[in-house]
Amino acid sequence: MPDTPFTVLVLCTGNSARSILGEALFNHLGEDRVRAFSAGSKPKGVPHPGALRLLERRGIDTAPFRSKSWDEFTAPGSPPIDLAITVCGNAAGEACPVFLGSPLKAHWGLPDPADVTGNEAEVDAAFEETWRLLEMRVRAFLALDRAALDKPAFQTALAEIGAMEGAA
Repeated sequence: MPDTPFTVLVLCTGNSARSILGEALFNHLGEDRVRAFSAGSKPKGVPHPGALRLLERRGIDTAPFRSKSWDEFTAPGSPPIDLAITVCGNAAGEACPVFLGSPLKAHWGLPDPADVTGNEAEVDAAFEETWRLLEMRVRAFLALDRAALDKPAFQTALAEIGAMEGAA
């Protein structure tokens, strides 16, 4: 096992819902093998209340989560990124910043639960579905034998994960 965890940056435009959930899942399920962050191209400034409610229901401390720009991860002293994953169509189509070390890139597009309108239970149900779909992808990623995959095979595996159920 490597001495340093594999770093993942989960990207979306607003960094308030899907990318926050992705960060939480990678860190929660990845234990010490993965260290995840999230960011957005046009951050909303705060995580969506539905995302925070879901994390609280899962027993995950919400204090560390904030909506931030992906520019933080290109600044001097920022953590090196091994993999950048976009989880929304907007971020996938945008010109991503240049990260030191040329990380792998993947697109795991999912519908935005923040777009759901209705009462709190309906919004929470949309966030639960996004969590389910992201958890499936994160578990598939964690099951990969990364040491046995060359870069093209790893990239193919990432694309297959992105095409799993619920892909947008």
